[in-house]
Amino acid sequence: MNRYPLWKYILVAFVVALGLLYTVPNFFGDQAAIQIGSNKATVKVDPGMVERVQKALEAAKINYENVTFDLSPVPTVRVRFHSNDEQAQAQKVLEGALNPDRTDPSYIVSLTLLPASPAWMTRLHALPMNLGLDLRGGVHLLLQVDMKGAVDKRVKSTSGEVRAAMRKENLRGSVTVVGENIEVRVQEDAARAKTLNLLKDQFTEMQFVQLNASDGPKLVGSLTPAAIKQIQDNAISQNILTLNRRVNELGVAEPIIQQQGADRIVVQLAGVSNQAEVEKIIGRTATLEVRMVDESVIRGTELSGTVPFGSELFKQGKGVPVVLRKEVIVTGDSITNAQATFDENQQPAVSIDLTSGGGNVMRQSTRDRVGKLMAIVLFEKNRGEVLSVATIQEELGSRFRITNMGSTEAANELALLLRAGSLAAPMEIIETRTVGPSLGAENIKKGFNSTLYGFAAIAVFMIAYYLLMGAFSVLALGINVILLIALLSLLQATLTLPGIAAIALTLGMAIDANVLINERIREELRNGAKPAEALNTGFEKAWATILDSNITTLIAGIALFAFGSGPVRGFAVVHCLGILTSMFSAVVVARAMVNLYYGGRKKLHSISIGQVWKPANGVNTEIKV
Repeated sequence: MNRYPLWKYILVAFVVALGLLYTVPNFFGDQAAIQIGSNKATVKVDPGMVERVQKALEAAKINYENVTFDLSPVPTVRVRFHSNDEQAQAQKVLEGALNPDRTDPSYIVSLTLLPASPAWMTRLHALPMNLGLDLRGGVHLLLQVDMKGAVDKRVKSTSGEVRAAMRKENLRGSVTVVGENIEVRVQEDAARAKTLNLLKDQFTEMQFVQLNASDGPKLVGSLTPAAIKQIQDNAISQNILTLNRRVNELGVAEPIIQQQGADRIVVQLAGVSNQAEVEKIIGRTATLEVRMVDESVIRGTELSGTVPFGSELFKQGKGVPVVLRKEVIVTGDSITNAQATFDENQQPAVSIDLTSGGGNVMRQSTRDRVGKLMAIVLFEKNRGEVLSVATIQEELGSRFRITNMGSTEAANELALLLRAGSLAAPMEIIETRTVGPSLGAENIKKGFNSTLYGFAAIAVFMIAYYLLMGAFSVLALGINVILLIALLSLLQATLTLPGIAAIALTLGMAIDANVLINERIREELRNGAKPAEALNTGFEKAWATILDSNITTLIAGIALFAFGSGPVRGFAVVHCLGILTSMFSAVVVARAMVNLYYGGRKKLHSISIGQVWKPANGVNTEIKV
């Protein structure tokens, strides 16, 4: 009756062992480390950087544990140290070795913390939970997105597309940007009517009307309310995407970057202490431009000769000079998508999609330039660097490819830059907060102690009131905590103070199921059931009540996750996972222990479950079983 088949015992033991495996890494702590990432889009961190770092550290006689190359989430080199002093010394040495020009650093050498768990655990993906800002310390930023700037940017780019469309149709007139409007002046009435029809057909996100001003008739175009909302939504999402890519360079585990309100973004970087470095990375701007190569300059004479009027000198790759015309064909604002692909020769390439207006401009600009060289320039910190130079194979339109990328990695990198290399709208840091690691350590201590004291109080009560059955409940409760922490570690969730509160709450809720089971067993004993029958019936009949109560609580947790934000959602995640683990531990694990202890007895005469009060002849009598 009270027996599990062997496979079920093995399954429970396996789950508990797995939980222990993924829980243990949280007790090893962190190790001082340095992370090296690229500070420029055109500078790559490759495996060869490992040897450079080792030589620099050995020359300075600085001890280190190991140097590794990591591709996720971006290519980085990480160095582990035995102490914080070695970490601080190494940062100065590596800064000098990797960035000879301090005014224009090529690499970011940042301090970080890495899990100190054994390598074999790491290979099994047994990693500690990520700690939030309030537990680990770090930097909190609140950014204000300039929505007007995003709209102005779109209006400005659209004005260029309007000029191109009018040129294509041989319509002469002036196009100017006045505030958030585009004004088009055409002298002839017939041409003005044709222009109005052209603009209405091709630029559907704008409303064009003819107005009769004192200085003559003009066509005025303004963005539709739907287009403005779309631009603002895209600006927020694009900026969040770009910020995620940038903070990856800092080596932050699980950064929190999310929208707050209609036009604000919250950035929380746990474990980061250098606020100036964070603001420098966050504030990076990147602008892409497509230009033509000035082929009147003989290759090899770019540095020695005179740069022609209307052209500029740039550098590509490892300082290769390239002279480009100042005329910009299209900018990154016209790019809607970019994907790494392969050309007809199975060589890496980048496929680019442009807006309709950008496609028209590209088509007109390349129609008579087949066989000429076209370059893509990335501007960062007001400095331009050529990413690639390719030959125009045919007239290009809204979709074209950039070939001669050299490697698949280069193609993927360029595609990523084209998709998220720049901010869609300017941002301003309006609030900064720094949480010190000492405060975070204090929060961890207080949170841990509160959970521990709560667990101890529950354990004392359960054992005192339910004796051996109470001890089984406490063991199941402990396994519940292990499984919960293991799940959070496996999912690489970020633990915050609200998360610790959710763990403490889970303890109180989880023990409710065991109380229901024990009281149900007592009820069966009061009704005259034999001990073995009481155990079996108690577990079976309590299950329905446990399921109902936990489902209702789970619904509340799901609502908190769906409609909450920030700390509330973190609380909800731990809360929901705790409900699932508590049901498993209370019903399956506790039953396994009870069956293992009592199930093997042929005749079960008593159960150690405390005092059972049974009415006899109208008088309550005490029965000890």
